Formats: sequence, C-alpha cells, structure tokens
Amino acid sequence: MLLLSYIVVILYSLAIFLLFLYSLAQFNLLLNYLKSKKKEDQSLQFDLSLQSEIPSVTIQLPIYNEKYVIERLLNTISQIDYPRGLLEIQVLDDSTDDSIIETKALVNKLFATGLDIKHITRTDRKGYKAGALKEGLQYAKGEFIAIFDADFVPQKDWLYQTIPYFKNPKIGVVQTRWGHLNRDYSILTKIQAFALDAHFTLEQVGRNSKLHFINFNGTAGVWRKKCIIDAGNWESDTLTEDLDLSYRAQLKNWEFKYLENVVTPAELPAIISAARSQQFRWNKGGAENFSKNARRVIASKSIGFKTKAHGILHLLNSTMFLAIFTMAMLSVPMLYIKNEFPVFEKVFDILIFFIITSILFFISYWTTYKNIHGGGFKNFFKYISLFLTFYTIAMGFSFHNTIAVLEGLWGKKSEFVRTPKLNIEGLKEKWKQNTYLTKTISKNIFVEGGLVLYFLFAIYSAFVLKDYSLIAIHLMLFLGFAFVFVKSLQTNR
Repeated sequence: MLLLSYIVVILYSLAIFLLFLYSLAQFNLLLNYLKSKKKEDQSLQFDLSLQSEIPSVTIQLPIYNEKYVIERLLNTISQIDYPRGLLEIQVLDDSTDDSIIETKALVNKLFATGLDIKHITRTDRKGYKAGALKEGLQYAKGEFIAIFDADFVPQKDWLYQTIPYFKNPKIGVVQTRWGHLNRDYSILTKIQAFALDAHFTLEQVGRNSKLHFINFNGTAGVWRKKCIIDAGNWESDTLTEDLDLSYRAQLKNWEFKYLENVVTPAELPAIISAARSQQFRWNKGGAENFSKNARRVIASKSIGFKTKAHGILHLLNSTMFLAIFTMAMLSVPMLYIKNEFPVFEKVFDILIFFIITSILFFISYWTTYKNIHGGGFKNFFKYISLFLTFYTIAMGFSFHNTIAVLEGLWGKKSEFVRTPKLNIEGLKEKWKQNTYLTKTISKNIFVEGGLVLYFLFAIYSAFVLKDYSLIAIHLMLFLGFAFVFVKSLQTNR
C-alpha cells in the first residue's frame, strides 16, 4: 500500500509540475506579447497601388458537404477586391451529397460574370483536406495561395491587407486572426472564443515576435506557393495538416508573418457534438505532430535553444490535457493518502504550483481579454466569470481530449471528421434541422458520467476527512464534467 502511495504521489506531483512549466512558457509569451506592442512594424511591403507590384493569387476553398454555408462563402469570396486578371478561385469540392449540384450551379453563375473560378472535384477523398489542397495546387496559377474554410467570411480588402507582406522573400505564410460571428450565442461559444482569442493574440504574437515557431491555422491565411513545395507539400498523415506543414516550412527557414489586427470572422461550433469532434481532431493532430516533428525540431542546427523549447511546448499543447486529467484523477486518492500516511502531508505543498499556474493563466488571459474587449471594473468582473467558466469546462473536456492525445501519441489512425457548419445567423432556429448533425452518442460520454459521480464522491470525501484543501478543484471538476455530460446527452438541443 505504501509503494502504491509513492507511485500516486510521484505521478500527481509530476503532472502538476508539467502544468507549472507550461504556465511559465505561457507567461514568457505574455512578456513577448507586451514587448511587441512597443515596437513599430517595419516589415517590407509591396506597394499594391503600383500595377507592377501586384502578384497573382489563387484562393482555395476546400469544402465537404457544405449546403448551409456554400452560398454565403462564394458570395463573400466573389466580392473580394483584387485585380480580376490576377485572381483565381478554386472550389475544391469533396462533397458526397446533393450540395455538389448547388455548388456547381453557383460556380457557373459566378464564372459567367467574368470571375476566374473553377469547381474542382475528386473521385475520392484521399488525404481529406490535405489531399484536396494538394490536388488544387497542381493547377493553381497564383504565386500566392489564400485558403478559407467554408464558414469564414473575409473582408473585401483582405488580400490588400495580407499580400503586401510577401515583399520580404523569406516570408512563407501570412496568417490573420480569427473573429467569431456567434461569440455570444451560448456558454459553449463564449468559452471557445475566449480560448481562441488567447491563442490568436498572446500565443501567436508572443511566438512570432521572437521568430519562434507559429502555425498556419488551416484557414484565413496565405501561403507562398514556393514555400509549400519547398517544405514537401501537403501531407495527410496527421489530422492537423496545417500544423505539420507549418513546422516543416519553418524547419526549412521560412518565416511566418502574423497579423493580429487583421480579423477574419468565422462561425464557432455551437453544439457540443461539433465542438467535441473539432477538439478531438485538433488535440489528436497536435499529438501526432509531436511524434512526427519533435525530433526534427530538437535536431535542427539552424534554430536556437529558446525557439526549440517553445517549439516543443507548442507541439505538446494538447498533451497538457493528459497532465490535467492525471492530476484530476489522482487528486482523490491523494486526499486519502494524506489522511492515512502523515509522512506525505508536506507533499501537498506542491499544490502551490497549481495555484501559481492558475494565477499565471489568469494574468495572461486578462491581457488578451482586455485588448479585445477593453479594461475597466465592469469588464474585469465579466472576465473573472468567463475565466472560471472556461477553466471549469476545459477540465470537463480533459478526459475526451486525453483519449485524443493518447491515440495521437500511440499512432492510432482515424478518419478526418469535419466540423458541421450551421450558419446560425442565416438560418436562425432552422439550423437544428441540419442534416450533418450527428445524433450518435459516444461511449466516452458514459465514462464522463462516471467521472461526474467520481468527483461528487471527492467533494463528499472532503467533508468525511475534514480536509478541504482540494474541494475547490473537485467542485470545478464536478461541474465541468457535469456540463460536458449533460450537454452531450442533449446532443443538438
């Protein structure tokens, strides 16, 4: 029993320490972010008022069964301001339903107006999104390749805001910040927006300002075609082909340019089944990329130690859920070990590292929130509520995301599952009739139901043992798993 207690204590302590290290890296990114705000951007830029400096661009639109958003997407893209003779649009359509007919008709209608737009289909979905992008690249006329997912709504002047930065021949990618069309739709969309805002400000700027590795986010960005080819082209052996190509390009010494002030609106998953599938793909893909690219980063002779360290932690982002879940599961036996073996009581002092971790995240995310929504007491109190909600629900997703991470690290392959686009604003309540929404309940949900009871027992244990040192964490875990469990059972309601 004592030996088992030692194992539990060591694993628990290790999980907390890993989370603490990750929070230090995040805090370092915050410092980088704040320093970057004091610098004036002196990047080389094309003067697009001169015809001779305007390069050719291909816009790629990878779609798959997008009947609810395809009209909005094509209407938006057709209105982008750029010389028509230098703009090509590729609709890379892997659809398997009747939306392919509507898309073809819309493309033909736009083509008749003089727009250089092509409807490109494949006989199979080999390579999924990566395969479609690679296929289109063979025929792309543009020197630069802009990519938009089906739920994105770029501004008319989007190309004029991004293309100029490619005057620097070292720039391989220009990435813009995501906006959120349905940020305030529900608690679920609010916390997704909250997390993504932190990524698209604190993390992307914090890394890019010091020329650390950042990633193309799969959409709302532009690639130099030469960069894609030089980095080895799109590959589909991970679920996050965007992160993979980003690292291979930067290992080839291509530089990325991130534009925080250029916002590209998009739709967040508004139902939990869609959010679960997206989270699973992102976290599993992140773990797959760690397995694929970590050794390349470490072995690279062209990058410094600090960039390598941030790169490895970046690739380990999703693996932090494994540390969170390990800490959460072992926190309950830790209560009983402390009560049974007083020798371990001092070990509980390591909890201070988790408290510091939470404080560092709180400070970092406040900076992000303040820059987007403004400061003041009113916004600060809103932020506190949102931060606690985010922290709680993130814990509730920890089991689901841990499974994704373990599958990625173990090399288990799975299908690329698209996130269904709902067009909530356009369809109002009719989005609930979306034929792409799944009614299937994952087996993992029943485990999450068990975890609700597990952490309810943890709260009960605090009163039995008269030890309340972990009750706040256990309450958050109980509420987080309860939220995910109940919402998942409700599926599309």
